[in-house]
Amino acid sequence: MKSRLFLCLALASGAVPAADAQCMLCAPDKAAGAAVGTAGAPLRIDVETRLDMGRIAVGAMGGAVEIDPASGARRLSGDVVDLGGFALSGTVTVRGEPGAGVRVILPASVDLESGHGRTARVTGLVTDLAAAPRLGPDGRLTFRFGGRLQVAAQDDGDYRGRIPVTVEYQ
Repeated sequence: MKSRLFLCLALASGAVPAADAQCMLCAPDKAAGAAVGTAGAPLRIDVETRLDMGRIAVGAMGGAVEIDPASGARRLSGDVVDLGGFALSGTVTVRGEPGAGVRVILPASVDLESGHGRTARVTGLVTDLAAAPRLGPDGRLTFRFGGRLQVAAQDDGDYRGRIPVTVEYQ
């Protein structure tokens, strides 16, 4: 019997050519869901740290910002200027049956929308998990995630969306 837990992580991002704009992904969402596990222990997900791309300005050619989940390093490509700010990989804690194997599933891409109808896409969502992750002896597993925010030419705005995260017992 496979149990599944589905949680949406709120996204708030902005890629604005103004110096006071921030690009932040995965607003902290302390809401947690639960599903019954194979041994009767519920799965629970808590967002500990939101994914934050820092502050950027996007020029006429568009560009991207990428956060590596393992190192937290931020890489800029295209016509993007670094305006500073802290770049952070997101951190999630899963709780459930001690020692149980789990599978974490992230979508291939997520579209974000601004209040003006513009869109930006987050792709390449990845975690720093090993190939066969297991909950520890205390029933906890903490992992980091990152991704790539692609922004079209001079598409300023405050972008919002959701990243669905699915966790299953193996």
